[in-house]
Amino acid sequence: MIITSQPSKQEILERIGKLYDTVKNQNGDWDFVFITDKINQYYFTGTIQDGLFVLKNDGSYYYFVRKSFERAKNECLIKENLEPMISYKDVANIIGKNNGKIYLETEIVTYAMLERIGKYFDVSNIISVDKIIKKIRAVKSPYELSCIEESGRQHKILFGDIIPGLLREGMNEAELTGEIYNKMLNLGYHGVTRFGGVQPEAVIGQSGFGENSIYPTNFDGPGGMKGLCPAVPIIGDRNRLLKKGDLVFIDIGYGVNGYHSDRTQIYMFGQNPPDYAAQAHKKCLQIQKETAALLKPGNIPGEIYNSITSKLDAEFLSGFMGAGNERVKFLGHGVGLQVDEYPVIANKFDESLLENMTIAIEPKRSIENFGIVGVEDTYVVTKDGGRCLTGGEKNIIVV
Repeated sequence: MIITSQPSKQEILERIGKLYDTVKNQNGDWDFVFITDKINQYYFTGTIQDGLFVLKNDGSYYYFVRKSFERAKNECLIKENLEPMISYKDVANIIGKNNGKIYLETEIVTYAMLERIGKYFDVSNIISVDKIIKKIRAVKSPYELSCIEESGRQHKILFGDIIPGLLREGMNEAELTGEIYNKMLNLGYHGVTRFGGVQPEAVIGQSGFGENSIYPTNFDGPGGMKGLCPAVPIIGDRNRLLKKGDLVFIDIGYGVNGYHSDRTQIYMFGQNPPDYAAQAHKKCLQIQKETAALLKPGNIPGEIYNSITSKLDAEFLSGFMGAGNERVKFLGHGVGLQVDEYPVIANKFDESLLENMTIAIEPKRSIENFGIVGVEDTYVVTKDGGRCLTGGEKNIIVV
């Protein structure tokens, strides 16, 4: 499947138009929207540079680039509004100073950056634009869906046809991660798995053998990972060697042209899973199926979450979505330019689903001294329920 590496200029202009209309309808008393986050800059310009995207109250827009302006001239889809920048003084010289509020990504902008902006603009009245952009990005265009669908197609091949052939007795977790990454690049992976928030770190995702798959981690997910060392708690444990009877947990975000799919697969090495693990995994598959059926426009994520979890018994819930105090409070999450996007299938998340949102559903259950079982697949919201993009409903694969 051949997909162009960028959206069209018309799509970029439509995204800018949605941002303008949303901010204008929310509040008339503002002068600028400043976008500094590189992924958001890509979404509204078609390129990732060290720069600042500016949307003005009159509807005009500019992309100021510090480095690389030369590359931006090749890639940016709004070239007529592209300007070089050395400091924010250059921005002020072109757009003028503000009298009203500035919309800013308050979850990303540091205090030091705000001080630098404040030398040339009045930053005494800041409004967060984070949620506005998250909601706009949550509904995917046909181009975006084509990228995610291709990512899901390759994701399915990786988990079903490639990874089983990599597992061998005596290999360590870090070694497996490296071999998976190489195969991903050869298959068509775009090379990086992106997460939101401040200082996220990951190499493709999580993997672990046996009990390492429930080792405590700062990553906000139900699975675990011991990692290389306390300073680098990712990639995999060099000291944990694969042996017969081990569970193998693989939770990887794949991606094509910047857009991700998210999937988890459980393997057993050298023997069938014990009955208690197989039954817990089967229960997770059923939960995934029931949740996917509810991914319809108008349904409320919080109500979906409560409807599903209220039917689970106390014993199953004790290890559901993580081990002990490490349990997470969601059942699924949006997927797109980053793996952890809006919306979240969680309690009190009360804004309706919209058609063409893409959501990963990941019911999992930890089993003490054994590991984590369960599943994760990426779906698109449709009027008929979630349409799976990554294969779906996979039993534990015995290798």
